[in-house]
Amino acid sequence: MSEQDQAELRLAAARLRQEHEDYDAAIRAMAQVGCNMMQIQRMKKKKLAIKDRLQQIEDQIIPDIIA
Repeated sequence: MSEQDQAELRLAAARLRQEHEDYDAAIRAMAQVGCNMMQIQRMKKKKLAIKDRLQQIEDQIIPDIIA
């Protein structure tokens, strides 16, 4: 993998981390205000999808090394 590819993956990972944190903050705010639980569950589902995508990208950045 080239340096540029790794840089792009690191940038994408950073963006996803920020988006994940944003969703987390939004979910907390929605829970405090007392929003509809269905909306909160949808947000949690999106947050989980972001976390899964982030894990995929991090796996590409740091490949498994067989010892």
